[in-house]
Amino acid sequence: MQAQTTPQVAIVTGASRGAGKGIAIALGEKGMTVYVTGRSTKTGSAIGADGLPLPGTVYETAQQVTDAGGKGIAVICDHSDDEQTAALFKQVENEQGRLDILVNNAAFIHHQLIEPMPFWEKEIEAGNLLDVGLRSAYVASWHGAKMMTKQNSGLIIFTSSYGANCYMHGPAYGAQKAGVDKLAHDMAIDLKDFAVNTLSIWMGPLLTERIESAAKVRQEQYQPLIDIAETPEFIGNIIHAVACDPDAKELSGRTVISAEIAIERYQMKDINGKQPPSYRSTLGAPHEPNPVVVY
Repeated sequence: MQAQTTPQVAIVTGASRGAGKGIAIALGEKGMTVYVTGRSTKTGSAIGADGLPLPGTVYETAQQVTDAGGKGIAVICDHSDDEQTAALFKQVENEQGRLDILVNNAAFIHHQLIEPMPFWEKEIEAGNLLDVGLRSAYVASWHGAKMMTKQNSGLIIFTSSYGANCYMHGPAYGAQKAGVDKLAHDMAIDLKDFAVNTLSIWMGPLLTERIESAAKVRQEQYQPLIDIAETPEFIGNIIHAVACDPDAKELSGRTVISAEIAIERYQMKDINGKQPPSYRSTLGAPHEPNPVVVY
């Protein structure tokens, strides 16, 4: 069993609202310094499925991290811009000298994402999820790995979903989720000698501002999910548990289901006391990758 250093510094991308916001706050509750990134500098800069402005800014999330007991630092960052991403990691390196957790959560959410229509009838910009969501996760991990390998420790997380396996929200969404699962697997092979672990987490339906907005538009599909949805803080608590796990190396490169790893490995329930269900039987399971390595 390898001793694990208590994580001190995290970056959570795409943390103005939603999953990123909850993850950042959960890490703040553990006393961590959390850099929260996003583009939202004023409330209402993002629009929900119902056409109404969504709440949340990087500044508000950073303050909530601090209020939770950590130190929240807001960084305005458009992850489609490699220079802005590079500047983020340079800032963290200069100010903290280390990085313990990187959560790749930033993703482009197109206004037609959940509309039931074939991909060619959606605006072509819906495919930008492959830029901010997939490529952006690669770029952030590239920078994060450079910091983590120097210190011989760290955890790189990818937020993913069952859409990596089943049809969900169209091919761009599915390709992005399947893509980050593969990033986690392949990066783990390159990082195995540096005590830097990777993990992709399939999250269940999340209790976020967007799902509440979607429930207003497609009530029959989304309203029932609200009662059983996971809180974003639940995902943050799982991530922190993995980062503190002395045997986390055995998880590295894998794709896991949030509800399953929470109860089976960490005996953890959601912050509301509920035990979120796994959707393995209906939506599918993560693929088992081939162990062959070809250079």
